[in-house]
Amino acid sequence: MGRTVTVATCSLNQWALDFDGNLERILKSIEIAKYKGARYRLGPELEIWPVMHRNIRYNCRVIFLNKKILLIRPKISLANTGNYREMRWFTPWSKPRHVEEYFLPRMIQEVTMQESVPFGDAVLATLDTCIGSEICEELWTPASPHIEMGIDGVEIFTNSSASHHVLRKAHTRVELVNFTTAKNGGIYLMANQKGCDGDRLYYDGCAMISINGDTVAQGLQFSLDDVEVLVATLDLEDIRSYRAEISSRNLAASRVIPYHRVKVNFALSCFDDACTPASQPIQWRYHSPEEEISLGPACWLWDYLRRSKQGGFLLPLSGGVDSSSVACIVYSMCLQVCSAVQSGNQRVLDDVHKIVNDEVYIPKDPREFCGRVLTTCYMASENSSQDTLYKAKSLAEEIGSYHININIDGAVKAIWGIFNAVTGRMPQYQVHGGSTRENLALQNVQARVRMVLAYLFAQLCLWTRGMPGGLLVLGTSNVDESLRGYFTKYDCSSADINPIGGISKTDLKGFIQYCSENFHLTILRSIISAPATAELEPLKKGHVTQTDESDMGMTYAELSVYGKLRKIAKAGPYTMFCKLVSMWKETCAPREVASKVKHFFQMYSVNRHKMTTLTPSYHAANYSPDDNRFDLRPFLYNASWSWQFRCIDEQVSKLESKEENLEESKE
Repeated sequence: MGRTVTVATCSLNQWALDFDGNLERILKSIEIAKYKGARYRLGPELEIWPVMHRNIRYNCRVIFLNKKILLIRPKISLANTGNYREMRWFTPWSKPRHVEEYFLPRMIQEVTMQESVPFGDAVLATLDTCIGSEICEELWTPASPHIEMGIDGVEIFTNSSASHHVLRKAHTRVELVNFTTAKNGGIYLMANQKGCDGDRLYYDGCAMISINGDTVAQGLQFSLDDVEVLVATLDLEDIRSYRAEISSRNLAASRVIPYHRVKVNFALSCFDDACTPASQPIQWRYHSPEEEISLGPACWLWDYLRRSKQGGFLLPLSGGVDSSSVACIVYSMCLQVCSAVQSGNQRVLDDVHKIVNDEVYIPKDPREFCGRVLTTCYMASENSSQDTLYKAKSLAEEIGSYHININIDGAVKAIWGIFNAVTGRMPQYQVHGGSTRENLALQNVQARVRMVLAYLFAQLCLWTRGMPGGLLVLGTSNVDESLRGYFTKYDCSSADINPIGGISKTDLKGFIQYCSENFHLTILRSIISAPATAELEPLKKGHVTQTDESDMGMTYAELSVYGKLRKIAKAGPYTMFCKLVSMWKETCAPREVASKVKHFFQMYSVNRHKMTTLTPSYHAANYSPDDNRFDLRPFLYNASWSWQFRCIDEQVSKLESKEENLEESKE
């Protein structure tokens, strides 16, 4: 009897409704798996097949062998929170251990010569082992199917997944898989979608194979390859020996409700494999958060660019951390493209030819390629400093982008002139005696003019250079300022797509430091050391006096804490106050914490309407305020928060009274 099995799992860059391309990638992965000797191949979730059964649409795994469908296994637990709304499209299979007869469509019958096949919660019994299926979310649920399947003797678990990237998430996914096989024994194959599937998410690959708690095969987390296949050879006797020592599992096995087994006249192993070497455990190599920012959004941008069939990007480059981070991400994309072409990736080269409209061009130098696909522009006003002008120009030179300078004063003054002609009034900046309303209005005009000019140049910049096509405008607002609403509605942060819209200011600063050291972009050192500023108010003796944190009334570090408590911890004003009183007790008195919490919630609620206009952004943080897909809260709040703030005030009084009594007792 054979003992070693060779199995394969995949990461495929599938694209919704791209049936031809999806089929091509599936077939290629099957060819690679067979070439590498695999007897079982696993693909990602919904790589091609939703199934209608009794007029109900199910998310399914379709398992087949030699033109025969063995089993259609519907998804039991649907992902219905955060970015996912599976219940809109599918119904969960709510009949555990139940199998029904599924009558195949005639077009399938003609291929398989089968009239009906099993449909439901079953496992496959081959001549040498037993195989069970999970689908994506089912790994993450408290009562995952693999638990009962493993107790019932299933030795190989397979998970077709579409798990998106979030900063610092990879270790959770890997630990879940390894813990599954450590606790119950067995082999676990995880396949995952990769790439931009046409929305805000980036699926980061990371296919893996695990046995008895150890990883034996690790896929790339970020890659421009459309097809990646992992193969491992494993010893079934290792599972049996491992499980034999787990007495609690063996006791549970005597009480388990057995799964329906679909018998398959096929073996994954061979008879003469006694000396076949098995794959050995490896140490998983995790990317740092800075590496993840460098690679993930860059791959997402590449997919979006090639699939939108545009000629490149236009980036309003201000010389600050945010826009510089976007420039570095595009430069990282150029590095990855050049590396993929150098390694022989023909698909990437074909896409390059279409983007630059040159069938013989080969990208070798990332700086030169960046000059072809990225146009940066510095939009100066009378409130812009020479310092940011120099930083933007220097960074553009270091990454090689096609750089232009624009002065917006003429357009701004023209708009002011229209207002003056109609009303007879001319608003003034606050430093010149104007009101807060006047001050904000004057700043907003500058920001919105920049948006109009960004789209104008994106449409016509290539035309002026005698080149076809248009450019995608890149947004530059980070997740923290979006949460606070510290941006002008429809300003230069409004764009076609935004690679940093789900990344915190703190993480972006770390990323800029990483790029300075690893990409040898020396100007970034001075960019990261400068205080963040919008440069929308008048300079004082040529120097900037306006800063973001002063305008916001809070620091970016505080904003990140507020964001995590608001979204991830589901904290309202009072709960947030109670948590922060403890967290910040060494630096802030309760009354100061109360003031900070109130100010945040007032600004958050007043500006919540802006979330409806956020540029589609790369999802990288679980406290994203994205109103369109992720954070489905109201966008019109009662900004006074009267009851909540009154509760905070009462709690502050109690805490201060308690502190006073404690001081008196000490005396």
